[in-house]
Amino acid sequence: MLIKKPADIRPSEITSEQNYLDRRTFMRVGALVGGSILAPSAISAVVPDRRGTKLTGVSKSSFSTDEAPNSFEDITTYNNYYEFGTGKSDPHENAQNFDPLPWTIKVEGHAEKTGTFDFEDFIKPFDLEERIYRMRCVEAWSMVIPWVGISLAEVVKHFKPTSQAKYVAFETLNDRKRMPGIRRGSLDWPYREGLTIAEATNPLPILAVGLYGQVLPNQNGAPIRLVVPWKYGFKGIKGIVRMRFTDKQPLTSWNMAQAREYGFYANVNPNVDHPRWSQARERRIGSGLFASKQPTLMFNGYGDEVAHLYKGLDLRRNY
Repeated sequence: MLIKKPADIRPSEITSEQNYLDRRTFMRVGALVGGSILAPSAISAVVPDRRGTKLTGVSKSSFSTDEAPNSFEDITTYNNYYEFGTGKSDPHENAQNFDPLPWTIKVEGHAEKTGTFDFEDFIKPFDLEERIYRMRCVEAWSMVIPWVGISLAEVVKHFKPTSQAKYVAFETLNDRKRMPGIRRGSLDWPYREGLTIAEATNPLPILAVGLYGQVLPNQNGAPIRLVVPWKYGFKGIKGIVRMRFTDKQPLTSWNMAQAREYGFYANVNPNVDHPRWSQARERRIGSGLFASKQPTLMFNGYGDEVAHLYKGLDLRRNY
């Protein structure tokens, strides 16, 4: 018989999702009393003065899955964000006092348009969309998350990479004072990730600035993070401060730390086991105390949209 320790039991497995969301709505409305009404533009929607602010001007996306999303509680209390700690609850506990504004993003490398941009100016040219994506972590757990973000393909197009640009590299904020996990030295900071230009210009990836219709919480990567739904979660770099167009495959944090376990591509592939566990099945967080694992889907179920990107590539060697 499986007996769970208290630390293993998700609160959403005890309290219904609807009751939790009702409480969240009540708290969110209370927090907004006396606040100004946001204009329906991307800038005012994602750069509010208060956490939990409802996003406006968000359109629904045809790329969304029809699966039911995980609860807000699951998504915001069970996280990987090593800058705030290695435990799943550490980011929620340690990021509450982190202030993500003001924020700048540096764009550099082989592109016609480069420079350092205030967060507001960086997102201004783009439309906000809600995309409900399956998300798969390498540790064999998964969620379905209703992200709000901007199309990465449109962002790449906006900065006009040259023919020399073969990859897009990203870096996270490296702030030892405000990010306690960095002081532990678990990785070679700052956190680094990258995609090929072909991956970055596929319609699926987004730069997320919110979830569940509200501003992105700190523990989920505020104010802006990468979401690539057909790849394992460690590709979803958070707190992005740098974006670089390069002709060489960029260094990535987990590949630097454990090259045998974490490849550059990181595509969800149930046929290739992690050296320390199987990737063939996954547990959906919030599915209940006794729910069995479900089969992992190739490319996390997005094969129709992305398999062509890897034609001729050995996905066992290029993991």
